[in-house]
Amino acid sequence: MKEATIIGLISDTHGLVRPEVFAALDGVSRIFHAGDVGPPEVLIELATIAPIQAVWGNTDAPGRADLVERIEETIDGVRIVVTHGHEISSVNPPRLVSAYMNADVIVYGHTHVQLITKAAKRIVVNPGAAGPRRFKLQPSVAKLYILNGKADVELIPLGIPEEVVAEDDELE
Repeated sequence: MKEATIIGLISDTHGLVRPEVFAALDGVSRIFHAGDVGPPEVLIELATIAPIQAVWGNTDAPGRADLVERIEETIDGVRIVVTHGHEISSVNPPRLVSAYMNADVIVYGHTHVQLITKAAKRIVVNPGAAGPRRFKLQPSVAKLYILNGKADVELIPLGIPEEVVAEDDELE
């Protein structure tokens, strides 16, 4: 019986690879990074999990050979586009679908907000930010499952949710 292809989705690491990422993405066959990577060492570290491809984000240094503007791949009949999203004004799922009409799965970052939208046989996913905690959002990654021309996605939270993280002054 054929097994699903599992792809790790990560974004907005901003120079930090959290230790939890290794367990969260264990077993993936490859990783797509949706931008705002940070220094090249981030990709080297993530490549110890699985082969990685990455797009550049608005905070990444221009002209890096290890980052591309967009990833477009077809895996088991599923057309995937990975972009950071900052190039689309007020990035949101409808605007991404309009920009990438032939894609079955659109992966983006930039907003740091986890999101899965499924409509019209398409999936739009933002795996959330996996790097430093910002905007009180839970750090996260995602896994994309592809089998027999169909795709599904799972969000995976990293670390402790914000509401149970004590503020520094609460510890005194």
